[in-house]
Amino acid sequence: MEWLDAIKGQLIAVDTAPLIYFIEESPVYLPVVLPFFEALDQQTIQVVTSTVTVIEVLVQPLKRNNHRLVKQYREVLTNVAGLTTYPLTIDIAAIAADLRAKYSLRTPDAVQMATAIHAGAQYLLTNDARLPDLPNLKRLLLDDYIHETADELLHNLGFMR
Repeated sequence: MEWLDAIKGQLIAVDTAPLIYFIEESPVYLPVVLPFFEALDQQTIQVVTSTVTVIEVLVQPLKRNNHRLVKQYREVLTNVAGLTTYPLTIDIAAIAADLRAKYSLRTPDAVQMATAIHAGAQYLLTNDARLPDLPNLKRLLLDDYIHETADELLHNLGFMR
């Protein structure tokens, strides 16, 4: 995957959706997010996220009373080497407010992006096309890489030359 090769050795922020796709094994997005999380496991990338991610990923499992999934999310967000979950601080909140003012972002999105900026991430892995590219934070949209993954799979199976 070309996009993954391009970010090796970098600090990457991850939004909520890619984590959900990985943990819950989305049939559509798992082929894209699995190599990303394998790179994290192999420590070829470092990843940051916000405590907003904790809030967002736990809502549905809690509604469904799925304690196993709640535990799995908490484990990943607190105990995976190379993944740092940042708390919301005054500094991050101030950056988020600035982003909300400039780009009309929703508060959770502004906090995610502010956390990425605060941590020094160069990229934000997301599936939210509404999020802007910023001067020092490039958006990596999962939907942009679905076709790349499918083309690679077809090529590897001998259907494309």
